[in-house]
Amino acid sequence: MRIAGLVQDSIVDGPGLRFSVFVQGCDMRCDGCHNPDTWDINGGTEIPIADIISEMLSNPLTDGLTLTGGEPFLQTADCTDIAAAALVNGLNVWLYSGFTFERLAEWSVRDSSVKALLSFTDVLVDGRFILAERSLTIKWRGSHNQRIIDVPKSLAMGRAVELEVKA
Repeated sequence: MRIAGLVQDSIVDGPGLRFSVFVQGCDMRCDGCHNPDTWDINGGTEIPIADIISEMLSNPLTDGLTLTGGEPFLQTADCTDIAAAALVNGLNVWLYSGFTFERLAEWSVRDSSVKALLSFTDVLVDGRFILAERSLTIKWRGSHNQRIIDVPKSLAMGRAVELEVKA
């Protein structure tokens, strides 16, 4: 898997202590992006998925996995393997994507790898970063347009169901 980096014990990429995987590659190139070094699909470092999973599971205090980037849906198969390992080991899975839930749901009808990654995701923070809507006061998002989606409920109901996030 091509990654930009791994962060053990993140407290900014979702609730609790998180293991964050910053995937390499994103063609959205949002103005003001927090991680422009992740854009180049050929940048970053190749790391075997088994090594990423091993590092993720090395800390017994870890509460969850966060897949972020870059754009995780450009490496769906690898992200699915990591997310599945997280869930099997009792970790929750958060995923940040520039794509909206609606776009991903449409895409998943035609692409089984997108459907698989969504099925292993507990929470999706969706939508492109929009610099004009940037905020440092909202929890777990960079701009007001981004939503925090309960993926299992959303898939069951066929529409995006947002989580209530307390400040």
